[in-house]
Amino acid sequence: MAAPETSSFNGRVAFRYPSFLLFQTARFCIVLAMEMQSVAVGWQVYEITKRPLDLGLVGLAQFLPGILLFLVSGHVADRYDRRKLIVTCYVGFAACGALLLVTAERHVRSAYYIFAVLVVLGVVRAFNGPVSRALLPQLVPEEHFPNAVAWASTFFQGAAILGPALGGVIYAFFRGPAAVYALAMIMAVVAIVCTLQIKLQTKPRAREPVNLTTVLVGLRYIWREKLILGSISLDLFAVFLGGAVALLPVYAREILLTGPWGLGLLRTAPGVGAAAMAIFLAHRPMRRKAGQIMLWCVAGFGLFTVLFGLSHNLILSLIALFFVGATDMVSVIVRAILIQVATPDEMRGRVNAVDMVFIGASNQFGEFESGLTAQWFGTVPAVVIGGIGTMVVTAIWAWRFPELRKVEQLPSAENRRS
Repeated sequence: MAAPETSSFNGRVAFRYPSFLLFQTARFCIVLAMEMQSVAVGWQVYEITKRPLDLGLVGLAQFLPGILLFLVSGHVADRYDRRKLIVTCYVGFAACGALLLVTAERHVRSAYYIFAVLVVLGVVRAFNGPVSRALLPQLVPEEHFPNAVAWASTFFQGAAILGPALGGVIYAFFRGPAAVYALAMIMAVVAIVCTLQIKLQTKPRAREPVNLTTVLVGLRYIWREKLILGSISLDLFAVFLGGAVALLPVYAREILLTGPWGLGLLRTAPGVGAAAMAIFLAHRPMRRKAGQIMLWCVAGFGLFTVLFGLSHNLILSLIALFFVGATDMVSVIVRAILIQVATPDEMRGRVNAVDMVFIGASNQFGEFESGLTAQWFGTVPAVVIGGIGTMVVTAIWAWRFPELRKVEQLPSAENRRS
């Protein structure tokens, strides 16, 4: 696992560690599979029910298991072999793809069967999220972790770019979701093969007793560290209010007048922006005023969400979504570095489990909120109101958490040891 000595500012230093590349390849395949699946599920459900609310329920079905299981999943991630746990989760993703394939092949005309599979998928995600994020610091030395976070985000966004577009094209070409679900299964198998070859930089972890005190340690840690609490709660409410992803099938069909291919492009655009920002930050990390930059970018996320909501032109909508993804990526990287570098390894699973609940609340539950408000007020007002809400939340958090405004440079292993 050793790598040649190199400056920690080398933009590609994380790739000197083979297990990092294997893990990111596996993660790329899984995210690609999930993004493809997401496009197919959204289009399939909307074709069956024709109700925006059901697009929100797609997110809710995947979010609720995470809420119910986050204390258990975090403790499991800290207690057992993380590589074996991830392999088990990837097997679960493959099984969910197989179940969705069955619904497509049998031409199921009830969304309830699809929702049942999505609940199972939510259970798998509840365990995969904390384990996957807790594993990353075991792949590279701490001094190179910020670089690893930036490139991990790039891999993730690369899959987020390719997945929706590929899912939409395959859905349109094969005139149905079956081929999408089949390819998602294959991607999960590739991820399993890659993960089995990973070698970890492991440190002995004490087996803590299973009791209420040890299970709740992640919650207590985040509550105590106000800088971390402020960053993840800002992301929670900003994305919760400003997330328009759940309503993209409505925009594609009824506002922008495109088909599945157009939905794929719309789902891809935020990923393109996020990947571009992640690559930029890998080579040019934030060295001054990191907190202020993050706050301005979250406000920009809300502004570009409003622009997307008001747009009736596909090109303008794609540009707006590009900047939605780019501005959001700044918050993603800042939060990941704050949590992973500052948290002791024996607690990372539980702390990440809490953070994954925040992420799930902002993403999956945010999709439910978008579907519900669209059902009440209409699609365009729902997106615009959400974007304005994000900007208001950013202003409140800048006042309520002065620690965020005052962050000059993101922490590193050297900062922590000094």
